[in-house]
Amino acid sequence: MNYAKYIETKMREAPASGFDCGELNNSLFDYQAAIVRWAIRRGRAAIFADCGMGKTLMQLEWSHRVHEHTGMPVLILCPLAVAEQTADEAERFGIDAAVSRDGTIRSGIVITNYEQRDKFDIGEFSGIVLDESSILKSFNGKTRTELLTMSEQVPYRLACTATPAPNDHTELGNHAQFCGIMSREEMLASFFIHDTGGNVSDWRLKGHAREAFWRWVATWAICIRRPSDIGFSDDGFALPPMDIVEHMIEADRTADGGTLFRMEARTLSELRAEAKRTMPMRATTVASMVNESPDPWVVWCHTNAEEDELSRMIPDAVTVRGSDKPDHKASRMLGFSRGEHRVIITKPSIAGFGMNWQHCHNVAFVGLTHSYEQFYQAVRRCWRFGQKSPVNVHVAFADTESAVIRSITRKQAAADEMGEEMTKAMRETSIENVSSLTAMRDEYETDVYRGEGFELHKGDSAEKLRAVADDSVGMMVFSPPFASLFTYSNSPRDLGNCSDAEDFAAHFGFIVDELFRVLMPGRICAVHVMQLMATKSRDGYVGVKDFRGDIIRLFESKGFVFHSEICIWKDPVTAMQRTKAHGLLYKTLCKDSARSRQGLADYLCVFQKPGENPENVSSGGERFDSYVGESGPDGSPEDDPRRYSIDVWQRYASPVWFDINQARTLNYRDGRDDDDERHICPLQLDVIERAIHLWSNPGDMVLTPFLGIGSEAVSAVKMGRRAWGCELKSSYFDLACQNMDDAIKPDDQLDMFAE
Repeated sequence: MNYAKYIETKMREAPASGFDCGELNNSLFDYQAAIVRWAIRRGRAAIFADCGMGKTLMQLEWSHRVHEHTGMPVLILCPLAVAEQTADEAERFGIDAAVSRDGTIRSGIVITNYEQRDKFDIGEFSGIVLDESSILKSFNGKTRTELLTMSEQVPYRLACTATPAPNDHTELGNHAQFCGIMSREEMLASFFIHDTGGNVSDWRLKGHAREAFWRWVATWAICIRRPSDIGFSDDGFALPPMDIVEHMIEADRTADGGTLFRMEARTLSELRAEAKRTMPMRATTVASMVNESPDPWVVWCHTNAEEDELSRMIPDAVTVRGSDKPDHKASRMLGFSRGEHRVIITKPSIAGFGMNWQHCHNVAFVGLTHSYEQFYQAVRRCWRFGQKSPVNVHVAFADTESAVIRSITRKQAAADEMGEEMTKAMRETSIENVSSLTAMRDEYETDVYRGEGFELHKGDSAEKLRAVADDSVGMMVFSPPFASLFTYSNSPRDLGNCSDAEDFAAHFGFIVDELFRVLMPGRICAVHVMQLMATKSRDGYVGVKDFRGDIIRLFESKGFVFHSEICIWKDPVTAMQRTKAHGLLYKTLCKDSARSRQGLADYLCVFQKPGENPENVSSGGERFDSYVGESGPDGSPEDDPRRYSIDVWQRYASPVWFDINQARTLNYRDGRDDDDERHICPLQLDVIERAIHLWSNPGDMVLTPFLGIGSEAVSAVKMGRRAWGCELKSSYFDLACQNMDDAIKPDDQLDMFAE
């Protein structure tokens, strides 16, 4: 594979696996027909369509076409009581579908609720639909894993929900895994990052991954909050106003439980205790509103005690609770849908998904939890397209529970931002596009900056190196990027944007081939590396990955000889303070020293190109202390001829360099972009200067394929060598050019006293 073809393979596509279909159900709106046709061609897809936009009809038509195409039935899994709603919709639109909860296949489309999934042999189905698929988040890990595992056996898959886990981008990983795109763990490792010291469950998008992530999502999912999001008219799809009315109840703050005053509850245990104390007041507030109104009401609670109190206070209400039998739950929820009951009291975890209650425009919450998703889904049972009246949402809470309200408000803002990011990515994509959209963009710029003794290139070193003559480089020294996706850019040419060790070796291999070609026979290529930590989320275990060994094996496979190596000592205390790595913490040593580990050293792996060196390297005549600022051995006079030899044996020839000044680097701060997830870590000047001094002659060309901010090139020129460097990232290249200018410009103050 040539390099251009390889770069194309790195563009993260989600290949289509579906088929083209003929005419669709004429009951579909034009935007619905476009979405269904797209989902059928994709084969495995997700539809994130807002409440009331017709997800039920779209999934039924998708299922009908898959059944028609394969001759095998399709299974629709949905929340309790939604099964009957879905069957009613199918009958209304002339689609053959039937509810089954005993494993019997009665039609081409089988509808059942999630809890009955184990009654069916999934191997008998060609397609599976997860209705209200964000419910995956409500299941425990075991159930969620079972659902995702069983789906792997089915060739055609569709996930449908109004909101894919609002405020929790990582929950999109469940949908990506269901669609067979990549696992949740792979998605986190690719696009997300932990902030040091943060909660282990808290992930955020990497800066350079924001655009790439949503472009990637748009390859297999469509997000639509209104028809205009994908280029259709919004006529008839304007939601009525929604008014959230807060009823803050002043809690009794007198002495309780040994405290003088009750303060605002913050911890989970405090919130639970406070909710128990304030429950009668909140229930009374909600009940009085409901009893004074003749209209239908949905009253949402979170505990059985709240449900019992509300049921006692609202005589004409029906309740649906977790202990009820499935048929009883379904009967009461559908009875409320048909207007047989005026008031229904239940929990968001039971009836918060899938129900269509547009006939009701009054909603009350007798308190809230921190789950914005439950709040959002519960509200959208009534506030959805098809609702004719303004919706009133009443929230009763005590002033000691204000932290929950602030949390919900903050999460709502985050959910709105997430929805806008998704729809923006979709708006920029044609609905006809199936698989050509990619996560990365190859927006490639080139430039060159030349001066006396140096040549700096902006571009891809795998391509720029082709212009360098064979056997023309005297020495190489550099530190390659380590595989860490979207750390510094979203370019597929970025060596850091490799998904795993094999991908990294394949990409770096193109560059190593060129390095071998241009290096003089018998000369040295010095590569600065360190071992890498393996993480549970990315690698499945916590430990150390042998990156140093991978580099050695790669260079050997390209023809280099592993010449020697130097271990560069690093202070583990500094590493502990910077990374907060558990294995380096003192508390880990005390708790379980089997989990303690050593700090990670740096290594200078030295490779040699086979063949006769056309010009011996004779650095013995150089006075290294004149440019590296290092003093000779104590007591040796400046003109002692043994001075160089002693330093070689005591410093350069040592297998461990203990005296590298980790802080002696070029200034790097101006080169860092706002989206960079890591600080630039330029190679220490002590390491570069020792390597150049030991393995090159004055006048030799010193090459680095990863110029960065110019450390190697600047050192080479200051030491009387020529420099060639290449850098992909514009901000680094610009700073490297500036650093080179600063290094070679005359010192005006010294010139004043030259006489």
